[in-house]
Amino acid sequence: MLNFNKVNMEILIFFVAHWYLSLFAQSFFHHRYSAHQMFTMNKFMEKVFFVYSFIAQGSSYMSPKVYGAMHRMHHAYADTEKDPHSPKYSNNLIKLMVKTYHQFRGVQNKTIEVKDAFYKNLPDWKWFDKMAGSFFIKLLWAVAYILFYIKFATAWWMFLLIPVHILMGPVHGTIVNWFAHKIGYTNHDLDNTSKNLMPFDLFMLGEGYHNNHHAHGGRANFAEKWYEIDPIYPIIRLFDWIGIIKLNQVALKR
Repeated sequence: MLNFNKVNMEILIFFVAHWYLSLFAQSFFHHRYSAHQMFTMNKFMEKVFFVYSFIAQGSSYMSPKVYGAMHRMHHAYADTEKDPHSPKYSNNLIKLMVKTYHQFRGVQNKTIEVKDAFYKNLPDWKWFDKMAGSFFIKLLWAVAYILFYIKFATAWWMFLLIPVHILMGPVHGTIVNWFAHKIGYTNHDLDNTSKNLMPFDLFMLGEGYHNNHHAHGGRANFAEKWYEIDPIYPIIRLFDWIGIIKLNQVALKR
């Protein structure tokens, strides 16, 4: 019998921190910076966020270059057979996750043909991506997660969270790519199945406003209605104000 009263603070803090730090890396650096170039940063700061993404994503580290190219393909070919992760062509979310993985590896290994335009101005740190994405490094991260749970877990069911840690990045991506094309509401009538998952998107840090994003792909604030809140957008404005990044004016248009 599951005893959820035995959740200890170490496990709770670790899981929540990993969830949101990894999600921030994917949304801020991979999605809004790499894929859409909503803002610019100097090469030093770019490498800082490469390293941050590696630490935050851990075993599920994704190359920002490959992610950026695939995401641009998703927008260009949304819900068609050329879309690298449309739920229209997968029977369930596990199959979608597996398909997306193979698409990612194909783009990374150049066994899938990608137009040069999809690679334009993407951040590229070849040796770092190779190191961070290697099987050995991913294995080390997985072992670290397991050892943490051996040290702090107080019930057997807590170990069921370990696969989420190992696959944190793909889990976040699949939540959006599957559910945000299946359930939710729309602010825009588009020629794809994108939807907004929830009115207040604290859970996915604004990534759940998928219909808004497909309607205005280059806009930095994914929220539109008065009740919608994109938690990452104020951080982007703060980073712009203190000089870490420079927001493109196009990304500010409503």
